Amino acid sequence: MRIAVIFLGLLTLATNAFAQQTGPYKITATAKTGGAGGFDYVYADQAGRRLYIPRSGTGGRVSVFDLDTLAPVTEIPNINAMGAAVSAKSGHGFATSSPVTMWDTKTLTPIKTIEVQGKPDGILYDPFNDRVYVFSHSAPHATVINAADGSIVGTLDLGGAPEQAVTDGAGHIYVDIEDKDNIAVIDAKKMLVTAHYDLNGKGGTCAGLAIDVKNKILFAACRSPQTMVMLNATDGKIIDALPIGQGCDGAQFNPNTMEAFSSQSDGTLSIIKENSPTSFAVEQTVKTMAGAKTLTLDTKTNRVLLIAAEFGPAPPAEPGKRPAKGELIPDSFTILAVGK
Repeated sequence: MRIAVIFLGLLTLATNAFAQQTGPYKITATAKTGGAGGFDYVYADQAGRRLYIPRSGTGGRVSVFDLDTLAPVTEIPNINAMGAAVSAKSGHGFATSSPVTMWDTKTLTPIKTIEVQGKPDGILYDPFNDRVYVFSHSAPHATVINAADGSIVGTLDLGGAPEQAVTDGAGHIYVDIEDKDNIAVIDAKKMLVTAHYDLNGKGGTCAGLAIDVKNKILFAACRSPQTMVMLNATDGKIIDALPIGQGCDGAQFNPNTMEAFSSQSDGTLSIIKENSPTSFAVEQTVKTMAGAKTLTLDTKTNRVLLIAAEFGPAPPAEPGKRPAKGELIPDSFTILAVGK
């Protein structure tokens, strides 16, 4: 009887693991766009139906694609950037270059550059008061820009290195602080940090953050341990934590399907289903492409867009330094669309 119980338990675990690998989501389209240069964040302008991909290094630029077909539209040259965001209200786009570049979203031509301190990396557009938040791992951690005219409103000390940020559109911004294992809360009206939500060991080195605005739930995607932590956005109370893949660097929540997505460098996309505001489950793990660690979401089509490229053998790691990547294989840069 004991052996039978153990066997049934192992069978259940195996079945659950298999169920996570299968499901409704799959890669529905790929676009091998090629081109040299580094890459980090990808951004979907859902209103303008554009997909923005900043490319860094020699020949830095922002590559622009049609969000529906993934066909190339144009390139905004001379921008060595990591992230991009768009204000639909003002019709202006912004890239986290140094200086920050601002462009017209209709003509896709640069308007001006904005000198900022630190090292621009992540970026968030907040429709609450039409402002853009530019994030840096070094001080100042956040520079706030008026999206209408590109003027600097002020800066914020977030108490650590920020990664992804989200807004509830009602005056509250949340930022995961990667090196402090917490989430900073910003009052967008007063432009003040009002709280830090500690993850209490449920997750650490978090690099992705998503929000269910309706139910006020945050989804923090973490690297160590590899978990998606669900928190109450009002008071920071931890609701649950579930396993995800290795090397997450982005998260999104789709209110149409009540699902949170986390993209990982190990070539997986983790999908967490919100069954209710207190019940969550790992719905599926989609195999994508090695290095596809950042993502964006198009709620019109319910597609998740990811970016990745193939690399050659990595050189030996130097003592005390992060392992280096190999050379990017020419013409291997790829956009992947995941949907049902």
